[in-house]
Amino acid sequence: MEVYALEPHCLDVELKADASPVTLADRHSNEYIINQLAILDSSIPIMSEESVQWPFALRKDWTRYWCLDPLDGTKEFIKRSDQFTINLALMEHSLPALGFIHLPVLGHTYWAMKGHGAFLDDGVSTKRIWANNKLQDWISIGSNSHGNPSELETLRQFPISEFMKAGSALKFCRIASGGADIYYRKGPTMEWDTAAGHILVEEAGAVFKYLAETKTHYNKESLINPSFLAHIKPKGSIESNYSL
Repeated sequence: MEVYALEPHCLDVELKADASPVTLADRHSNEYIINQLAILDSSIPIMSEESVQWPFALRKDWTRYWCLDPLDGTKEFIKRSDQFTINLALMEHSLPALGFIHLPVLGHTYWAMKGHGAFLDDGVSTKRIWANNKLQDWISIGSNSHGNPSELETLRQFPISEFMKAGSALKFCRIASGGADIYYRKGPTMEWDTAAGHILVEEAGAVFKYLAETKTHYNKESLINPSFLAHIKPKGSIESNYSL
């Protein structure tokens, strides 16, 4: 937040090899969180967007590791939209077991633990959160900075009455807390973009799934995600009515 308050020319924005931006805030957040996780337990390896990635030959046998995006929504951060997050998940056997999505501007933290539910800590109190289970009038949520026109063709299969947009992992938070009902992403994302959101929506009673066959969800040889869908799970599930 100290960096966020700086003048735009002080953000120290650089472009990475994939042309995505990285700022002073990304780097500082990454360094701080990695140091704190090492203090917590230095034996657990860390996969972070802003660190050099371990070769697959070394990480393929990991049974537990941290998956970190120290600043998700860097483009939103640069635009001063407030819609950026910090995503952290503890991975066990290639799936998230614990996940946190922190909203620095609000000071809110959404978190979930496998088999124990999803929660929102607003800085004052912590409450359990749930996804909707309605059959009609779904709200679709998509990306501010990304998107693919062909996504609409898949979304037409669902009972959507409203479309909205949000930045970063906020889309998962909206589904988990009942503010939206479906999020479809066809374009490329990375594992650290989805790991914390994956467990958050599942523990809130919704669904997260890849729309492709993969042997493991995470810690794949390629860290690029297939297309995925997160959506609510109504009572008397109607999922069988859709061809995904």
